[in-house]
Amino acid sequence: MPFCDIKATVLLPVHHQYISLWGGHLSLPLKLLYGFKFLKGAAGQMAQSHQRLVPGDDVRAARHGKYKLDELDPSRIAKHLVSFQPSEQDIIDICAKAKLSVPGIAEADEVLKVARYNPFSVLALARRSKFDPAAPAAEGFIANLPLNGLGMRLLALGSFDAVSPDLRLLAKPDERPAGLYMWGVYAPGPLAAGIALFLQRASTPQYDGVNLYSRPITEAGRRYHEVLGLTQGVTIDGIEAPNVWIFPRAPKTPLYDSYVPNAGTKTITITIARTIEDMMRVAAIRGAVYIGEQECPYEEEFDGNDFSATHLIAYIGDEPIGCARIRCFADFVKFERVAVRKEFRNSRAAIILTTAGLDFARAKGYRRAYGHSQARLVNFWRRWGFAPVEGAPKFVFSDFEYIEIAAELPPDPDAIKIGSDPYLTIRPEGRWHKPGILEKSVSRPATSPSVAAKRS
Repeated sequence: MPFCDIKATVLLPVHHQYISLWGGHLSLPLKLLYGFKFLKGAAGQMAQSHQRLVPGDDVRAARHGKYKLDELDPSRIAKHLVSFQPSEQDIIDICAKAKLSVPGIAEADEVLKVARYNPFSVLALARRSKFDPAAPAAEGFIANLPLNGLGMRLLALGSFDAVSPDLRLLAKPDERPAGLYMWGVYAPGPLAAGIALFLQRASTPQYDGVNLYSRPITEAGRRYHEVLGLTQGVTIDGIEAPNVWIFPRAPKTPLYDSYVPNAGTKTITITIARTIEDMMRVAAIRGAVYIGEQECPYEEEFDGNDFSATHLIAYIGDEPIGCARIRCFADFVKFERVAVRKEFRNSRAAIILTTAGLDFARAKGYRRAYGHSQARLVNFWRRWGFAPVEGAPKFVFSDFEYIEIAAELPPDPDAIKIGSDPYLTIRPEGRWHKPGILEKSVSRPATSPSVAAKRS
C-alpha cells in the first residue's frame, strides 16, 4: 500500500477507532490538535480529553471549517514543539516507529527517495522538553508531496501513484509547486499540533498560497476533512476531480514582499531592499534609467537620501526590472525615483511597484502620500487618487519640470500602531506578516545574562 495514501488512519484517544483523514496515514489525538490554546483568537476552552471525538452526530453537526487549519497559532505551539529537517537516519527511525501504530506503512526507502529529491517533503517533529539541538531525534513527521503541474493533472485524473511517487512529478527544491499533496502525518501525543508548524513552514514566499490537497476514502474521514475546512471536488487544468479535497490557501504575503525565486518570466513580484546587493540592483536600474536615458548627473541622482529611505525592487522571474524609493515623514510618505528599465516598460511593473508602495505605506499607518511628477506623467498617478497640490507652483530640478502631487490613502485596518503586537515592530521592515528571528528567542527563558554576570 502507499506510504501515506488511500487507506489513511487517525488514531483517536479513548475510543481507539481508526478513520480516514488526510489521504495519508496519520496517528494523532485530535483533542490536542483542536485544543483551544492552539487556535488563533479562540474564545473558550474545548471539551476535556474525555469528550467523544469519534465520528458521530456531534462531528456531523459541526459547522464546516470549525477548526480550520490556518487558525492554528504556530507561535504558541512552538513553545512546546520543535520542527526540523530530519536526517536520513531520523527518517528511517521514525518510519519504524510509525509502523507500530500504522500497520501496512511502506518502507522508508520511498520516503528517503522523495526527501533526497526535495527536502521540503518531510518535516520532523519533537517535543521541546525532550529535544536536544546537539543530537536532534524525531518523534513524529509530516510528509507532503510538492507536486508540479503534471503531477497535479495526474492527481486530478486519478492516475497519481503515491505508492512510489515519480520524482518527475514533484517540484524541485527551488521551484514553486502547483499544489501540496498531504502524503502523510505521524504525530502521536502532543505532536498532533505540529501541523501548524508545517503550515508556517509552507508560508514562505515559495509556498505561500499554494493549496493543500487530499484524498480521504471513508465517511468518517470526509467529515473530519469538513471540520478542518477542506472541501470536496476541484477542477485542475480543466480536469474535474470529484474525489480530491482541497484546502485553499489565499496568499498572505503582501504585494511589497511577494518576490519568489524562479517565479517565471511572466510574473512580476516585489521585494524590499534589505542587503547591499539589493542596493546595487537599485543603483543599476536607476543608473540605466536616470543617468543613461535622462542624462541626470550622478551626484544629483544619488542625492544622499538613499540610506534614509525604503527601496522597493520589482522582478520578472529573477531579473530586477524596476525600483522605487519611499521616504517617511511625520504625517505623509513621499514617493521618489520610480524607475523601470526600458525593455520592460510594456509590462505592468510601474503599476505593481506603485501599488505595492502604497500598500507598504498604509501598513505603516500613513494616510497621505506625496510626490513630484513630471507634468506628462500626472495622469499615471491619478489612478491611485493623486492630484496636483492646489496652488503649488511648478518647479525644476535635474533639467525637468515637476508638479507636486498628493493623495489621501484609505486606512489599513491592520496598520501597525502602539497597542499592536509588540513583536511586529521588531520584525524586518515590510515583513510584518511573518515571525521574525527575535521571536524565536522566546523559547529561551529571560535570564538577563549580562545583568547576572555583573551581579556575580
